[in-house]
Amino acid sequence: MLLIALALASCSFAAGCAASSAERVPNASPSPLDDDPFVRSFRTLRPTVVLFTMNVPSDDKRRKGVFDEAYGSGVVVASGTWGSQVLTAEHVIHDASHLRATLDDSRVVPARVTAADEKADLALVQIAVPNRPIATLGASARIEPGTAVGLAGYPIPDAFEDEKLGERVSVYAGRVSSVRDDALELDLPVIPGESGGPIFIANTGVVIGLAESRFDDEKAIGFAVPIEDAEHFLRGKLR
Repeated sequence: MLLIALALASCSFAAGCAASSAERVPNASPSPLDDDPFVRSFRTLRPTVVLFTMNVPSDDKRRKGVFDEAYGSGVVVASGTWGSQVLTAEHVIHDASHLRATLDDSRVVPARVTAADEKADLALVQIAVPNRPIATLGASARIEPGTAVGLAGYPIPDAFEDEKLGERVSVYAGRVSSVRDDALELDLPVIPGESGGPIFIANTGVVIGLAESRFDDEKAIGFAVPIEDAEHFLRGKLR
């Protein structure tokens, strides 16, 4: 099987560092928004974002043995003829069964967890879909508070489905509020369904973290697991 190299800080945020066997996103037709770097960044990153749906044990103690549907997001970090590997937050897939992945073209495929670290809140999921576009991973070590970033993911997909609004990747713009120990604080709320989705530099599309929500009492503050933590987690696990 073909080995797929992880695009990390040594890539110097160059999109071309992605593995050569991964499918490249075709150039879109010119539009008035082509000069907007944020739009260009999201356009490139969008096909790498995945929706996970699954069944998890109910949190309600009165419903012991009952499973509820849950969801979250992830980002493709390796792909080849053998399939694709998706990075997400561990809490997204914790105790999950009947795990499925929905791609940007609306295909729904089975998925299986190949590695997980509950303490680091990171997990790697494999799908049998070959030659997908992959995200370029960067570094958060040099990120400063105030840096413009984006969040891509699938917010409350069941609510959008109920309203017949369609299933689409959403993007939100914000800034890094603070660089903390093993976490980036964001002025972006992480809406249910977006956990595990990529946090990316607004003008390059380079992924610097994975979205997570930490404060139940304060939904307006979001966090990201720094991509360096993911680098340590992924070392030796990617194909």
